[in-house]
Amino acid sequence: MATKSHQYLEEGFLEAYLAGLTSEQERTEMKHYLADNFDVQDELSEIETDMEQFFMRHAVPPPPGLRDVVMNRINETEIQKWKPAFEEQKQSRKSTTADRDDQYVNVEVNDTHIQVHKYWRPAFIAVFVLSKIFLISGLYYYFKADSMERELNQLRQQNSIQQTTPARPLNTR
Repeated sequence: MATKSHQYLEEGFLEAYLAGLTSEQERTEMKHYLADNFDVQDELSEIETDMEQFFMRHAVPPPPGLRDVVMNRINETEIQKWKPAFEEQKQSRKSTTADRDDQYVNVEVNDTHIQVHKYWRPAFIAVFVLSKIFLISGLYYYFKADSMERELNQLRQQNSIQQTTPARPLNTR
């Protein structure tokens, strides 16, 4: 029995059983095995808790209009057929989820914008600020080079004027 429980624990059979990925024969075999082995039951409940926590952390709320679309497609007779069973489940869930309500805040999202991770905001701000710095420094050096070129042209013109004018002889008396 210890080797079979080791096999269940190591090969991921318990996870497949919880996810519903096992055949009917494997499910019945697992139910019989769980009835006899408490250590596997403990491991199964621990895996179930871990999976539930993982799914709750990574849950994504559906689009706001999805519920209306689904409800419109369901036939009214099917709703009436399943309503008593749903009410019973709802009552049983209220007692088990009363403890969980303190941990979570229900938030309804009505916007259609895509949300990005909070660390991208400083990156976008840094790129924006750096682009403005490079723009200002580029304009500064452009105008500085332009004024230097004009000054150089003026000096060349003055130099060429001085070279073209003949020098006066000095009076040496």
